[in-house]
Amino acid sequence: MDLEGVYGNRFSDRDAAAKRAVWREISGFLQRFVPENGRVIDIACDRGDFIGNVRAAERWATDVRPVGGLLPDGVRFVQADGLQLRQVLPGRYFDFAFMSNYLEHLPSNEAVVKQFQEVAAILRPGGRVLVLQPNVRLVGGRYWDFIDHRVALTERSLEEAATLAGFETVQLISRFLPYTTKSRLPRHPALVRAYLAFRPAWLLLGRQSLYLGRLSGGGQGVV
Repeated sequence: MDLEGVYGNRFSDRDAAAKRAVWREISGFLQRFVPENGRVIDIACDRGDFIGNVRAAERWATDVRPVGGLLPDGVRFVQADGLQLRQVLPGRYFDFAFMSNYLEHLPSNEAVVKQFQEVAAILRPGGRVLVLQPNVRLVGGRYWDFIDHRVALTERSLEEAATLAGFETVQLISRFLPYTTKSRLPRHPALVRAYLAFRPAWLLLGRQSLYLGRLSGGGQGVV
């Protein structure tokens, strides 16, 4: 599939600018999970809306597309297939990994488990992974509005995949963000901050789940 064509059609420059503004606020909220003195990697980073807005001693990013030129200064970019991370990145190196709106694009359920295993291989023992994931149970048929969505995940199947790869659940929030940045999440920075601070709003609009896991015993699950 021509990913450049898909994403170019899906998000105009105006959409991308609005998405960046929303993600500045989301990243600020998620900073509480990110170790500021640690090594952080954003997997399937797209335009770097997360990694470009968080503080860390080292900031890395990967994507299968050549998006390095879109990332801010100070972010080290490695172009790579997410399912082959251990081939191109140092093992047992990172303190924190982030994935957002990515796992549903993988070719199979088995590939989702494999992706968590790849993340486990590059995290130090005790390292953490944070995942934002559209929840098919909450989204319903709209989950398939995007031609490149292949794998249906709920919060429970997401957690199970991570567990199989050796992660322990630290936090699991079934309803966190709306489905897309084009949905009803307000885009003005003050309104985005208000949404994130007012948890009852998540119950009304949240269609994406948040998973935070810790690598237990330095394991990688079954490879």
